[in-house]
Amino acid sequence: MTNTIPTQPTGAEYLRAILSSKVYELAVVTPLQPMEKLSDKLGNQIFVKREDRQPVHSFKLRGAYAMIAGLSQQQKEAGVITASAGNHAQGVALSAKNAGIRALIVMPQNTPAIKVDAVRSFGGEVLLHGINFDEAKAKAIELSETKKMTFIPPFDHSAVIAGQGSIGLELLQQNTHIDRIFVPVGGGGLLAGIAVLIKQLIPEIKVIGVESKDSACLYAALKAGKPVDLERVGLFADGVAVKRIGDETFRVCKEYVDDVITVDGDEICAAMKDMFENVRAVSEPSGALALAGLKKYVKEHNIKGETLVNVLSGANLNFHTLRYVSERCEIGEQNEALFAVTIPEQRGSFLKFCQILGQKAVTEFNYRYADQQKARIFVGVRITGADEKSAILSQLQQGGYDVEDLSDDEIAKTHIRYMIGGRPSTQLNEHLYSFEFPEHKGALLKFLETLGTTRANISLFHYRGHGADYGDVLAGFQIEDEDLPAFNQYLEELGYGYEDATNSPSYKYFLG
Repeated sequence: MTNTIPTQPTGAEYLRAILSSKVYELAVVTPLQPMEKLSDKLGNQIFVKREDRQPVHSFKLRGAYAMIAGLSQQQKEAGVITASAGNHAQGVALSAKNAGIRALIVMPQNTPAIKVDAVRSFGGEVLLHGINFDEAKAKAIELSETKKMTFIPPFDHSAVIAGQGSIGLELLQQNTHIDRIFVPVGGGGLLAGIAVLIKQLIPEIKVIGVESKDSACLYAALKAGKPVDLERVGLFADGVAVKRIGDETFRVCKEYVDDVITVDGDEICAAMKDMFENVRAVSEPSGALALAGLKKYVKEHNIKGETLVNVLSGANLNFHTLRYVSERCEIGEQNEALFAVTIPEQRGSFLKFCQILGQKAVTEFNYRYADQQKARIFVGVRITGADEKSAILSQLQQGGYDVEDLSDDEIAKTHIRYMIGGRPSTQLNEHLYSFEFPEHKGALLKFLETLGTTRANISLFHYRGHGADYGDVLAGFQIEDEDLPAFNQYLEELGYGYEDATNSPSYKYFLG
């Protein structure tokens, strides 16, 4: 491919660019692997496209090399620059090394050392700048202008889209009976590339985008009719944590993509487990996103007897993230339910409770004396689906218990289960908030120093790290009603993602 591809190519021009792409000077044809165990379970033929087998363990290499290979000699001599804390950074670094040109990668200052070292190992120069991706990107664009270096965008460029489209071509060569292809969506480059290729050659194949509910920028753009900025994005599936879909990727996706579905973090964790159990692949959260969407789509649309493909987009994750995944995958698969139950504070209460559950396996049990009349327990139970969870709820209610289903309560699953037993001795005018803290030095200090400008007092604090670029924080504050406006302004100035969790049922049950 050359650098003459138009800014807004037609479908035919995209097809030509993909067919003439030079990506295979560096990228490899990745296997399309059957998922036999899951196929039997879902009643369809399920295949996974193993983009984790690329030299950088991610599909991002394709788009980066496609654009770099198409640069003019003058552009190559000046070098390339980009901003990224993840897979795109490694793709650009290795592509530039293979082309024999300089690559400067601007990464946020809080980027884990493992990612910085990976970029350097692929030959990239690293500049740490800013506390988040937006600041790093602004610096990269500034340097691209002053140093006359070409900025390599992660998704919103026709050459990058065409490079990713080579995956679609491989899929058609590997299996001629595909009915639907499920593709993860961050900025939309991968989905746009696959969709435009498929629809030029075999338009009967359905192409379906899968987004994390925490960063569904394509869904928001389709609803608005144009790209829009999300207020905030969740960071668990960091590979797709994009606030705004690209302009060109949106144009292409709107024309060629058949459907979009969103999934939550627990469903992603369940898909990561499926990936390991079926093909022994350890994917990053965004890498299992498409499989999570496939499973949900099959269930919602009652699909049977079809050939379905999901793209495993990458496998660059911190090993300690698996601790969090192992805790949440059973809930995502609806194999575990969490309940808050009030039982009488008397002898034999626990025995009676277990007798009602019968032979069902208890996976977790947290108990704390509440008062002389009652005790509140946090309990996990092994189930086989939503119907069994409803049956357990009904059994407990019929047994005279006050019970609350916490299976979908994010505060309960991330924090409360580790904090049961801590109640204030006096009544507090307490407001509860959950935060996503960046994992870098000074994050807590900044939190406390900014808090010092308010009249709020910290009354509860729980931190839960996942081995990723961020950690989850639950914090309670004593705030008088007249001070709430100033406190809300403090939260905005803080700049961390947050949500008001004061009305969380689990908080009221166990900590309020």
